[in-house]
Amino acid sequence: MHASPRPSADPPLQRPLLSAQEREAIDQSPWFSSLPPSLRHDIFRLGHVTRHRHGDMIVKQGQPIRNWFTCASGALRFRRTTTAGRRVTLAYVEPGIWVGEAEVLYGRPCTYDAHAHGNTTLLSVPEAALRALLQQHPSFGQSLLTLQAHSMRSLYLMMEDVATMPLRARLTKQLLHLQERFGPHHVAPGESRPLGLSLAQDELAGLLGGSRQRVNVELKWLERQGLISVRPRGIELHDVQGLQALVAQAAAAAQGKPDG
Repeated sequence: MHASPRPSADPPLQRPLLSAQEREAIDQSPWFSSLPPSLRHDIFRLGHVTRHRHGDMIVKQGQPIRNWFTCASGALRFRRTTTAGRRVTLAYVEPGIWVGEAEVLYGRPCTYDAHAHGNTTLLSVPEAALRALLQQHPSFGQSLLTLQAHSMRSLYLMMEDVATMPLRARLTKQLLHLQERFGPHHVAPGESRPLGLSLAQDELAGLLGGSRQRVNVELKWLERQGLISVRPRGIELHDVQGLQALVAQAAAAAQGKPDG
């Protein structure tokens, strides 16, 4: 080892850092913002930042997960391949939503794939750091239980929708849900609301558990009613109240209640 290092022609590699906008996207998520400031600070301090292109595999089904993670920009697509070879899209996850804690702590192989949707930045906390945080912050375990309870509630509601609502209503509800999570936060009254997530019709069909042809029929029906527009770069919502009324009518019919 030399007593004094000589300057190198190549600069040393630096670990990627979150931009201010990416950090804010995580910090402002409802669950994360409810954590104590010291815990949030340690999560940012211990997390590793990685950047991915559209389609990059983040997690592989059947392999263990070693990191608890969230996206800071872009989106994540979760998909499961059945034993019959059918691919089922489970969800698209926006920045600030943390995933993987159950798989990391349980230690069993993952039951889904996760891919980057669009250019995506991840903040990942390794298993050892996650376990250390649980020991150092007594309230963290309860917070993770709350996070799990929210995930389970969302899963049960989705299962109920599949069992009780027709495809048109489920499509409409999903469009509203995606726009709320991925679309712009501030839209002037009367202006159209872009979905905020670029999805091909087969991707949307996979998310709903329907065929591309059936989803295309329902999209065209919504478009004829003036509720949405299907553009080359994505879907725009023109009448949010009309879409919400359609979902409410379907929910009332599923429960045997009269409309209105």
